[in-house]
Parts: sequence; C-alpha cells; structure tokens
Amino acid sequence: MTFSIIGHCPDSGMFGVAISSSSPAVAARCSFARAGVGAVATQNVTDPRLGPHALDLMARGAAPAEALAILERAGAHMAYRQVLAVGRSGESAIYSGTQVLGMWSEAQGRDTAAAGNLLADAGVPEVMVQHFGASTGHLGARLVGALRAGLDAGGEAGPVHSAGLLLVDRQSWPLAELRIDWSDDCPIAALERAWEVFHPQMDDYVTRALDPQAAPSYGVPGDE
Repeated sequence: MTFSIIGHCPDSGMFGVAISSSSPAVAARCSFARAGVGAVATQNVTDPRLGPHALDLMARGAAPAEALAILERAGAHMAYRQVLAVGRSGESAIYSGTQVLGMWSEAQGRDTAAAGNLLADAGVPEVMVQHFGASTGHLGARLVGALRAGLDAGGEAGPVHSAGLLLVDRQSWPLAELRIDWSDDCPIAALERAWEVFHPQMDDYVTRALDPQAAPSYGVPGDE
C-alpha cells in the first residue's frame, strides 16, 4: 500500500521522509523524524507507535539496526510491519515482517533507505536509493525527486492517492511538513508543486518563530 524513502544530509544534519500510498493521509501516520536523532518510516499495516519508539531508542544511543531489533522483539504484531530507520552516522536499517503485503522489497544506501509493499515492480526501492545517491542539492528536493523516480519505476500496483514530505533541521519542530492527504490526481505531482512553492519561504518561517522582528513580510495584502 506504500512506498517511501528516508534520508540524512551529512552536511546540514537534516533528516527527512518522503512517502506515498494508495491509502489516505499516509504521511500523517507513517512519517517520523527528530532533529539531531534520525528519521523513521513505518508502513504496511501501520502502527504509528513504532516511529516515536524507534526515535527514542536512537536518541538514547541505539544504532538504527539495534532500534529495529528491539522493536521486532517488543512490538505488537511485527510480522505485519515494515519499518525503515536512518541515524546520525548515516547508517540505515530496515525491518520487513513475514506478513508484508503483496510484492515488497527494500534497498539501502549511505544516508538512506527505501522500501515498499504492494509494488508494481520489486526494483522500485533500489531505483529510489540510486536516485537519492546520485542527486545533489537540498535534502527535500532529493527526497521528492527519489519519490518521483519510484513512481516512474512503477510505484504501487494501483494508483496512489496521498503523499508527503517531512524534514527536520535544528529546531524541535519540522522544517517542512508537506502533506497531500487525498487526491484523485497524482499526489506526488501535487507534492512536487508544494515543495516548489514552500522551499523559497522555508527558512523565513523559522526566522518568524525565532525572531519576528527580523522576519520578512508575509507577502499578503496589508503586510508591508
């Protein structure tokens, strides 16, 4: 029902998740990231508790593989789960249970991991990882580009209806949390457009939170 990619930028320290699914509001249930700690995607038959649990373990010093091994032992109904994690060192890990749906696969690279279930082609995660590794620029653009590459490589077996991008940087809140919770058209195209609009303003929203007097105008009527 879902394909996703998680990533880390060693230069900026940012973490992020890009994800798409035939189910509604996939990013609201499956994407997790914490500044200075890592990024996690939990999918297939989703348990949203797994993302924060994995990040808590990683914050206490567990490597991604160690965190997922603990989840496998302690989590509920783990045979139905698919979980990806990446941490500060760039190490990544993936857990896919025995009851993951349909054609599923996974792939890992430095600072990234991708996985999917009910896929149209088992090569989708590897395409996403390769695209991420070959791309340059902002982490958000690299993740959205990798998601598009996964769709172009086949994506899900059926049409996707939701997509999202989550980025964390140095603050306790997300640097970007862009979500297309339902679309009868292509939600990944809508996510690409949302990123195109939001990216130039992204740092200004951080400034508005930390130092409103230094922030640029909002660009709306009446705000000069």
